[in-house]
Amino acid sequence: MFFFRNYKSLILVTLIFIFALIMLSYSIKYDKGEGIFRKIVLEAVAPFQSFSHFIVKSVDDSWERYVTLVGLVEKNKQLTKTIHELKAELLIYKEGYLEAKRLSTLLALRESLDYAFVAARVIAKKQTALSKTIVIDKGSFDGLKTGMPVVAPPGLVGRLINVSWNVSKVLLITDENSNVDAILHRTRVQGIFSGAGLHEGKLKYITKNQDVIRGDTIISSGMGGVFPKGLLIGQVKNVEKQNKELFLKIDVTTFVDFSKLEEVLVLVSEENEGK
Repeated sequence: MFFFRNYKSLILVTLIFIFALIMLSYSIKYDKGEGIFRKIVLEAVAPFQSFSHFIVKSVDDSWERYVTLVGLVEKNKQLTKTIHELKAELLIYKEGYLEAKRLSTLLALRESLDYAFVAARVIAKKQTALSKTIVIDKGSFDGLKTGMPVVAPPGLVGRLINVSWNVSKVLLITDENSNVDAILHRTRVQGIFSGAGLHEGKLKYITKNQDVIRGDTIISSGMGGVFPKGLLIGQVKNVEKQNKELFLKIDVTTFVDFSKLEEVLVLVSEENEGK
């Protein structure tokens, strides 16, 4: 009883529809003309036929939209794949352009130096609190020896401290164990540049009575026979006069950005050596 009470309308409509179909079949079979009974049956069945047509059309439209959507999804996947491939290709071209630009700058530096050189790539870096070194992909098979100076645009990088057959280790000028004989370009006052960080250092042994200002350029002096004269080292960042100290406290920022170092030149010998 509960079932009939809740679905009586649906049951009634279903019975009417079935009755109408039976009467329509009977009319088609026995009514040969345009009888009133046949017209009544057709009128009664018309709403159901209209509803059936609506359902079928809705299903067809939904299926068509589904097929179209599936096609769009697949097309979107293909377009996304193409975009990723183009981005990867663009990145390769961009890397090539940047490398060519770096090598062009490196070549310009080489041409400004009267030295034979070996170009090398940086293959490892060690930038800890106690050590500032890099490893390059050239060694004794390429004519390298311990102590040779290393440069990169726009100036001094360091010197070779360990040389193997195919790789070498470079002590950077920013390492605390590195000392370079240097001079202030403007006043020609001599001092010692010592490393103090990633791209920092200090210019030592400059007395208080010397003229040193922020922005002064520091270059290698050529003393000691390790580094050629005139290589750019850095720029004075800060100058302090300490009351109880004999020397100025001079902080220096190096010209070379060691965090971006990828290629270097090892100065092997002077071009005119042996001529």
